This record gives sequence, C-alpha cells and structure tokens, in this order.
Amino acid sequence: MLAVHFGAGNIGRGFIGALLYQSGYHTTFVDVNDAVIQELNNKQQYTVILAAEQNESLTVKNVSGINSVTSPEKVIEAIIKADIVTTAVGPTILPVISNLISKGLRERINSTKRQLNIIACENMVGGSSLLKEKVFEHLTEEEQAACNDLIGFPNAAVDRIVPNQVNKKDLLEVSVEPYFEWVVDEPAIKGDVPSVDGIMYVKDLTPYIERKLFTVNTGHAVPAYIGHYIGYDTIYEAMNDINVQEIIRGVLAESGEALIQTYQFDRKEHQAYINNIIQRFKNPYISDEVTRVGRGPIRKLGPNDRLIRPACIYINVTGKTPSYLAKTIASVLQYTNSHDEEAIKLQQMIKEMGYNKTLQSVSQLDLQHPLISAVLDELDEIKVLKG
Repeated sequence: MLAVHFGAGNIGRGFIGALLYQSGYHTTFVDVNDAVIQELNNKQQYTVILAAEQNESLTVKNVSGINSVTSPEKVIEAIIKADIVTTAVGPTILPVISNLISKGLRERINSTKRQLNIIACENMVGGSSLLKEKVFEHLTEEEQAACNDLIGFPNAAVDRIVPNQVNKKDLLEVSVEPYFEWVVDEPAIKGDVPSVDGIMYVKDLTPYIERKLFTVNTGHAVPAYIGHYIGYDTIYEAMNDINVQEIIRGVLAESGEALIQTYQFDRKEHQAYINNIIQRFKNPYISDEVTRVGRGPIRKLGPNDRLIRPACIYINVTGKTPSYLAKTIASVLQYTNSHDEEAIKLQQMIKEMGYNKTLQSVSQLDLQHPLISAVLDELDEIKVLKG
C-alpha cells in the first residue's frame, strides 16, 4: 500500500508517518525541504522517540521523499498510484499545495477509477474541506464532477503534542508525546475505509473537533499566554505555577460546560479528559516554548477559534460571563513578541484603536457583547499575576 503525505516536518514524521508505517504503508513524503527529502531517500527510515520517562522508540521504515519544487512530476505520479493521501503542512499552506494535488488528481481520474481519500491532518476545523475547495479551484466543472465521484476529502481532528525541536546529530529523528488521537469523518469517505491503525472513524465529527479544540488548544493557550505574561519561557515552567494551574482548570471548566451542554458529553468522562490534558501539559519531556505555542495571536482570537468561540457558547448556554476565559483573552491582548508578525500587528492595532475596538475587530463580536467588557475588566485584574 502506498501513502502520499504532504509535509515531512516533525508532525508529519512523528505522528502521521509513524501510524502509516505501523499500518503497513510505504509512505512517500512530499516537502520543499531538500535536506530532509534527501535524508529520507538515503536512510529510508527514521526514529520516533516517545517522550516519557521510559523513553521508548520506534523505527519507521518504508519511507521515501519527493521535493515538490524540483520534482513535481514525481508527486503527480505518486498521487496516481496512492492508496491514501494525507497532509500535515499547516492551515496556511493547504492552498499552496492545492495546485499540485489538483494536477495529480487530474491525471489520476483520467487513468483509473480507483477511489481515493485525502485527509488533511491540520490543527484547524474543516481542513480537508478547505483543501477540497482550493483543489477544485484548479479543476474544470467536468473534472470536479469526476472527483466528487472518486475522491473523498473527509475532515479530521488530530491531537498529538510534537514540541519544536532540532536534532543536529540526526536530522530525521523526532520526539513526540505517547498520547495521540486521530478522528476521521466516516460519512465523507469514498469507497473502503482506509485501514490505518489509530484512526477512529465517527459518524459526526463536529463534537470531537470542538472537544479537542476547546480543551487541548484552549488549555494550551493558558500556559502560553498567561505564562508569557508572567515571564516564563516554557510551557513546563508555566504549568508549575499555582496561578496558571488555577486558571487552566477554570478555563477548561468553562469550555467544558459549553461542550457538555452543546454536545451532551458525559460530565465525568469529560472531566477525566480534562485531567488527562492537564497532565500532558505537565510532561517535562515534551515542554515547548511559550512563544511557539502562542504564535499567531490574531488568528487565535478569531470568532471560531479556541478562546472566543467557547467563551461565546458558554455565555449562550449558561447566561453567565466566563471569567477565566476572559482572563486568558486579556493576556493574549498583552502578548508581545518581536519575532511574531501577528503579535506585532496586534500591538499596533491596540496602539491605534485601543483594546476595545481591537478585540471587537479580531473577534468580530459586537461592541456591546458581554465578552468584550469582561475581557476589558480582566486587563487590570491580571496585573496581580506579575506580583
């Protein structure tokens, strides 16, 4: 079986690539990083380390690589032959790879009637749907119709912490946390369900996407932004602060209430899920820099992202204002990082428009929305965290 995976970075190799190998696939990685591609072709294997006290490792074999810039024709050929296509490139890169994928699909539907599923494994809602939209922009109406019959773009929810890392001794070695979750929308599958050990297929993906987004991503924002505000450099350092611990439990209680009342999750099971997430953030073997987790603050203050949306749902289902989510949003507004374009832009907006209108602009909330005033109140309250 052949898998074509776009993105040979740490997540691609350490998460998706590892599971594909364990499921019996030969994985062809597609990337623009020529050094990584050459190393994959030279070694045809790499090591994945499970970052825990036991420090177990897995050797991933049956791999190769293609540079999509220098050898696009080889990518097209691989897509024609593929049994599954996956991505882990980041939400902003999906439109970039869509043209090459469309070329591969054009050749595929002209040469075979075998069905194929393309799964975007990105940290976003509706990644595969976005990819399909961008791919179809490059196809004729006739080609789009053929792809609708043969090519599935099932959305997915993925969860595995892969910290930022550089291994100078072994370019391909990657460290990941032992825990992972890969949930795929089964109704959108074309043909047989791909046989990948570790994928959980569900009839309705939305509850799982929002459970992950509003627990893992929302929770991660606390040690990132609150931790940065206090002065910590890493997630692990921040998670050892009693104030951060109080805030993350409060935040996840609020986002949890929004999830429970919206999707009828079992309350005890969801609390166990929350507890597990918090323990994962405390893992010293996968600690990440707060600036990497906190990068892109404008996107993370978007109306459908990890902070604004659960806060709004909480208000709608409880009639109350979420204090801990508001506190975290306030810390995002205080976020400064000279190496982060969005952080620079956010602070410029605040300088020009003030906190009120800036938050209203990026969150797309009405100026009279109760969350706006709650966040503004917390701007003064969080000052006590600095001691």
